[in-house]
Amino acid sequence: MTPVTATDTILTGQVLSYTGSPFDGDPAAAARLDEAVLIRAGRISASGTRAEMQAAAPGAQLSDQGDALIMAGFVDAHVHYPQTAMIASWGKRLIDWLNSYTFPEEMRFGNAAYAADIAGRYLDLTLANGTTSLCSYCTIHPESVEAFFTAAQARGQRVFAGKTCMDRNAPEGLRDTAQSGYDDSKTLLGKWHGVDRLSYAITPRFSPTSTPEQLEAMGALWAEHPDCLMQTHLSEQTDEVEWVKSLYPQARDYLDTYEAHGLLGARGLYGHAIYLEDRERDRLREVGGALIHCPTSNTFIGSGLFNTAARIAEGQRVGLATDTGGGSSFSMLRTMAAAYEIGQLTGTALHPAQLLWLATVGSAETLHMGGVIGNITPGAEADVIALDLASTPAIAQRHAQAKDLWEAVFPTIMMGDDRAIRQVWVAGRPML
Repeated sequence: MTPVTATDTILTGQVLSYTGSPFDGDPAAAARLDEAVLIRAGRISASGTRAEMQAAAPGAQLSDQGDALIMAGFVDAHVHYPQTAMIASWGKRLIDWLNSYTFPEEMRFGNAAYAADIAGRYLDLTLANGTTSLCSYCTIHPESVEAFFTAAQARGQRVFAGKTCMDRNAPEGLRDTAQSGYDDSKTLLGKWHGVDRLSYAITPRFSPTSTPEQLEAMGALWAEHPDCLMQTHLSEQTDEVEWVKSLYPQARDYLDTYEAHGLLGARGLYGHAIYLEDRERDRLREVGGALIHCPTSNTFIGSGLFNTAARIAEGQRVGLATDTGGGSSFSMLRTMAAAYEIGQLTGTALHPAQLLWLATVGSAETLHMGGVIGNITPGAEADVIALDLASTPAIAQRHAQAKDLWEAVFPTIMMGDDRAIRQVWVAGRPML
């Protein structure tokens, strides 16, 4: 996809923004609904009535989206773009699944042309599903990082990514070393971090595939570049937790394998985090690290149930993610639906306002991009989508009976797919 030239644009429809967290009090009270939003120079200038926006920019191009829901583009806080081609591979437990499907596919990313093909395919698939920003693992190959950032840069997207570092418990040809992982990561960071809308994320895959020496090296790199994000996995499955205990017998718990090597901090993203002990939850809350909920992955691979409401209530920062290809869909709508279903199983029916917030504002905040992406707010980058709330006959017949916005949008959350994405704007430029 190639964006067209940006200009002042007024989008009209039902414009959704958030003025607070829907997990604090009445969920609906955290949301604001306007008639129009003005986009200027790739950013949100203002929102309000249609007349107010036209008075503010008389010469602006008008894009009338009817009764579509206009909102921030989805923010996916944990993905593996190299797993695009093997998404929805028949299920096994995590370690078997990695060895059977993931690692053989990731070995192909030393080929720059293949990496470029998959990177472009992945970003086009996710844009078609309304995802405008994401945080991705690459592979151990620098070529995989180069391909991803090049493809995102061409589309003008704000993305986060890093070379995955693994120096043990992976196939030959898919291992680096503590030193080469550090050196390659530092070189890539120096080339791409802060260029246009691109940010580097320091990326040790998880403790089982890194020696203590490699975790130490990654911790040192993060200390040298504290403005970077650091992403990894934590307590995804019970057998994984036991494996970590056998590999790190001196550690107090799984989180301690990161903490002891300088990999616990406010800009840390800890994927899954299902089986946390009390000490781990306390430390994550104290430092402000983010827990990234991956509901379709957790059900697809049989990992377990993450209790979103309980974690937020205790003060954790939580983002939402597809975790493709462990997650079985590129769609954040499907991801929200899975989060709702898991919420039901853990005792809390998440409100539509909470689900949409998790997929936008909440995920943006875990990436330390609150106010920059993930919301329709003045000064934010204009990554925006228009959702058709009656995109299929099944959704339309339920939508017709809706009594308010939340009843109108919930069928799309539960049953919607890429057909619900009427338009996508990246930095104010239409992409579909």
